Amino acid sequence: MNNLLSAFASDPVIEALLSNEALVSGYLAFEVALAKASAISGFIPEAAAQEIETALAQFSMDWNDLKLGMARDGVPIPALIRQLKPRLSPSAAVYLHKGATSQDAVDTALMLQLAKVIAIYEERISLLLTRFGEMKAEFGNRPYLAHTRMQIALASTWSAKLATWSEPLARILKALGPLRQSLLVLQLGGPVGDRASFDGHGDTIARHMAEMLDLGLAEPWHSQRDQIVGFGNILVQITGILGKIGMDVALLAQNEIGAVRLTGGGSSSAMAHKSNPVTAEALVTLAKQVAGHAGTLNLAMIHENERSGVAWALEWLTLPTMLISTGASLNHAASLLGRLEVVPS
Repeated sequence: MNNLLSAFASDPVIEALLSNEALVSGYLAFEVALAKASAISGFIPEAAAQEIETALAQFSMDWNDLKLGMARDGVPIPALIRQLKPRLSPSAAVYLHKGATSQDAVDTALMLQLAKVIAIYEERISLLLTRFGEMKAEFGNRPYLAHTRMQIALASTWSAKLATWSEPLARILKALGPLRQSLLVLQLGGPVGDRASFDGHGDTIARHMAEMLDLGLAEPWHSQRDQIVGFGNILVQITGILGKIGMDVALLAQNEIGAVRLTGGGSSSAMAHKSNPVTAEALVTLAKQVAGHAGTLNLAMIHENERSGVAWALEWLTLPTMLISTGASLNHAASLLGRLEVVPS
């Protein structure tokens, strides 16, 4: 992203969790868990699993080769395996990645990343809810002039207004717990998603791998992307809830209404008297951006047969941006609520 624009729509914490280094770390964690679980299940020798674990712990990536491999193969795992095998003895190399397919490693690595991202979201939403509690205690009893359909309606209180902002976030936070159970699961299916490549050991290997990686156990889901699309729609809800807050604040901060005031920033190059609600506007912008990307992500459900290079790649192009924008939105919301002042009526 352009460095200037990144100040508006970036989240360094989430970006680090989605970085190339973090992704490859997930691939390597998958391969180590696969080898160890395969040895426990009797699918490969214990000595081979130990050698694979040791070699991968000392592995130094050739990033240029991996990038070239991604362009050539459409997925980075073949190039990664080609880099890893020369670091193993011939007797152990034949057991590296045995039975698995590239999608097993890629999807499992994604789940490892999402587990950390969701934890960050939960922490930030909890902090926002705490802030809403502070705001309610500070000025919840003050009068507030409600508006419906952009027109003055009836007198209300700020407590009621704050409820419209906070209660949807509380519901989202509650929903993230069960989502973890259904979304964050191991991917292990082999070439065509039936585990036949593991010679009858597939279910046992999967169970051990899920335990090692702290992921849920599931049947192979190579072409079943409903859980990921469902998570994308959760991101739409999070940013949409925050976008509604941003829209309300921008309207309430208008000079003609003056119900709230934002401290700091928002200057104009041509009109020195202005204090633009930039952070509030950012929440609206990010909500619309994430909602737009969700339309593309929903198309990723349309896989051809057992695997689609097109639908799978759509996830890679859209989901990371949605994750980063959601993180940025949560950060903007915290900044906005920290600088929001209610003007006494």
